[in-house]
Amino acid sequence: MTQASVTGARSAAVSIAESAGWSGLELVAGLADGSVRRPPMAETLPFTLLAPEEGKVELLATPEPRFCNLTNTVHGGWIMTMLDTVMALAAQTTLSPGETCPSHETTAKFVRPIFADSGEMHVIGHVVSRSRTVITLEGRIEDSHGKLHAHGTSTCLIVRKQP
Repeated sequence: MTQASVTGARSAAVSIAESAGWSGLELVAGLADGSVRRPPMAETLPFTLLAPEEGKVELLATPEPRFCNLTNTVHGGWIMTMLDTVMALAAQTTLSPGETCPSHETTAKFVRPIFADSGEMHVIGHVVSRSRTVITLEGRIEDSHGKLHAHGTSTCLIVRKQP
């Protein structure tokens, strides 16, 4: 499976709506290899989605000056969005066809600042626990040297489509 960046995913043949019968892992794998078009939000905050495993997703994201706040550090909204995205995608990989998993809550802890010139950040999300109705997750943002910059948790609710 290849890795896809936001810019390479535009020519994909399948929309997310057309993948309704797929498992969550198949959908996330399709996003990663570019065979499924990404949602528009992925163009706002670009990242590269690596090939997923069930319960684990990794992203590569490079902060840009446009994401900086008044102190010239990357805005917490970018950090929280990256964490929310990676954890939601990790939750998605555990779903059966017809299930969805909206976020119930997400938290973030900021350990050290991220600057526009910090370089590529590794964003990792994994499932801690999955029950019939709730998925609990953890996420991390590390620099290229493995230093932790932020971490968080999330809870997603499992919703099944009614026939």
